[in-house]
Amino acid sequence: MEESYPIKQVMDEAGNLVDAEKKPLIKQELVQQGYYHMYRIRAFDKKAKSLQRQGRIGTYPPFEGQEAAQVGSALALGPDDWLFPTYRDHGAMLTFGADMTRTFLYWNGRVEGCVPPANKHIFPAAVPIATQIPHAVGASWAEKRKGTTNIAIAYFGDGATSEGDFHEGLNFASVFQTPTIFFNQNNGYAISVPFSRQTNSKTVAQKGNAYDMPSVRVDGNDFFAVYMEVEAAVQRARVGGGPTLIEAVTWRKGAHTTADDPSKYRPEEQGQDVVDPIHRLELFMKNHGFWDEKQMENQHTVIAEEIEAAVLAMESYPKANATDMFDYVFANPPKQLLNQKNAYLQLLGGE
Repeated sequence: MEESYPIKQVMDEAGNLVDAEKKPLIKQELVQQGYYHMYRIRAFDKKAKSLQRQGRIGTYPPFEGQEAAQVGSALALGPDDWLFPTYRDHGAMLTFGADMTRTFLYWNGRVEGCVPPANKHIFPAAVPIATQIPHAVGASWAEKRKGTTNIAIAYFGDGATSEGDFHEGLNFASVFQTPTIFFNQNNGYAISVPFSRQTNSKTVAQKGNAYDMPSVRVDGNDFFAVYMEVEAAVQRARVGGGPTLIEAVTWRKGAHTTADDPSKYRPEEQGQDVVDPIHRLELFMKNHGFWDEKQMENQHTVIAEEIEAAVLAMESYPKANATDMFDYVFANPPKQLLNQKNAYLQLLGGE
């Protein structure tokens, strides 16, 4: 079955085109957008890891190595589409228009971090595995019933394919031909569990076959390949072509989260042959006359300033009201919850 779903590429690890037919589609604006967003979210990711180590935000899930998958997919969306992320897809969220300060706030444990910009359909990051998949199907079905051409994209890892929500979401989407893009980032591990222990299937893409759904396997570290495959799926969905399952084969460079030690379960040499997706795009830009050293330096400076301003804004927010976690769960709080709240307030009063 693996040979039925070859990994599609547009450029190789050295930044050379391997699919000449795609060359006319590679415009300067697309190249520049791709590099800008990939560098920006990498810089955000590095800053977030540093903040966590300093105790300035909570546990954080890094996505370094998956920038091409997240940026390439998010740039293929339209402004009125829906994005349903996991806890590792804040790179896609930022690319799609999420506010950086609020993204930092989310990882600082603040409810304000779940609020998207007023003009963006960005669902709060799903921490439970695969629960966002049926939500994405529901949102896209609603758009179809309203007669719009808007679509929804659901992000998920390889571990999510072991959950019932994955299969229920694909089945419903196929039956009702909803305009849903199921975007899997297969980074080889579900925390510490390798893909080979998740499923006996050789690929994620082949799982779409059971639902008679168009499926494709793409090099998740090739920005152009991701962008073009997602764009094709989006355009097909807009005109009534139904859902698509896309498996982006990529690599998570670091730990599952800052509370994890990947050396406990991943061989040290594994992944060392993977070419960094940002470096790969940079090589392409230099090979094809898109690289401007001075422009890149200025861009990096602007991004660094944006990140520092977002951190300052995050840390300048008023202190959170601790009672929010008791007051906004139930319309009519049960007695047990009220007792917990009163006990907590008494504890605060005694400090």
